[in-house]
Amino acid sequence: MINSKKVIELLKKNKTNFFTGVPDSILRELSSILQKKNKKNHIIAANEGAAVSIGIGNYLATKKIPAIYMQNSGLSNALNPLISIAHQKVYSIPLILIIGWRGSPKIKDEPQHEVKGEITEKILNLLNIKYTILRSESDLAKFDKQIKLAKKNKSIIACLIEQGTLEKIKKKTYRKKDNQLDKEVFLKNLLKNFQPKTRVISSTGYTSREIIYLRNKYQFKNSKDFYMVGGMGHTSSVALGYSLSKKNETICIDGDGSLLMHLGSIKTAGTFANKNFKYILLNNNCHDSVGGQTTHANNIDFKKLSKSLGFEKFYQIKNEKNMQKIIKNFLSKKSLNFLEVKINNSKIKQLPRPSNLVKIKNKFID
Repeated sequence: MINSKKVIELLKKNKTNFFTGVPDSILRELSSILQKKNKKNHIIAANEGAAVSIGIGNYLATKKIPAIYMQNSGLSNALNPLISIAHQKVYSIPLILIIGWRGSPKIKDEPQHEVKGEITEKILNLLNIKYTILRSESDLAKFDKQIKLAKKNKSIIACLIEQGTLEKIKKKTYRKKDNQLDKEVFLKNLLKNFQPKTRVISSTGYTSREIIYLRNKYQFKNSKDFYMVGGMGHTSSVALGYSLSKKNETICIDGDGSLLMHLGSIKTAGTFANKNFKYILLNNNCHDSVGGQTTHANNIDFKKLSKSLGFEKFYQIKNEKNMQKIIKNFLSKKSLNFLEVKINNSKIKQLPRPSNLVKIKNKFID
């Protein structure tokens, strides 16, 4: 195992003092330390492409190599600026990529992670990005050499970190404690109000797993679900695509981190969606499933935003007062509706994971 502080010390020894990225469960300890000690030089980006671009801007200003962290699933989001701006044959801008390697061949993982994990090294090789697999502290010496080579050649280098490599931090630095609505209470009341023909498309992270848990716990058989086990930020687009070709009431249940990752998608929904499309934002102002890092979504006026994006009606739930009435009004109004729910972090332990994804798909479209 590797202490995250030693990774950061190595980077700082090489004059890297700017960090940006998208939170990842594998890199939770790393981002936790950065959030606590490098507030001025640590930016949590909306998506991985934006993180790379922020890093490019920092290099242009400082001539120092920035470090950009992400899960390997987000490497695809980062390809555009990596290839079309930072590549050696374009602007030749050196960058250090710290990549959480979900689905690595050595570790059993979920199907969506195994697919990406299998080709992660191939993607880096295709991009001619030299990389080090960090499995122990002895690998840091090789990584150090690659960083020095990147500085010399003005190139992009990377390290891959597998699940369980970084030493755990006992205290979750920014685990949020607040008095918002209990997430389980809201989802339970929402699910029981769905009609048999209702179709639910739910975001990646804890939300989809919580819906599975609650359906099993309370035996909710009404409606059918499609769980976004990957593709963070694309929930509203999948829901929109479904709703345009079906008359079923289509409920998109999204999270604040997911919404912000590809914010333009909700404008597309607001422009083109029919009245059977209904959008629910579960806003806890954090990336709950990967460590609780702040999204800063609490600063957004979603009432004004949703109206400007084309939604006809806006609803908001902050507590249990009038919750049932608001849910019923939101679901019953034949209009393009946006509901923001101010919730706390998930409190459910040992959440189930969706299995047999093809079966889930077939049941949804049946």
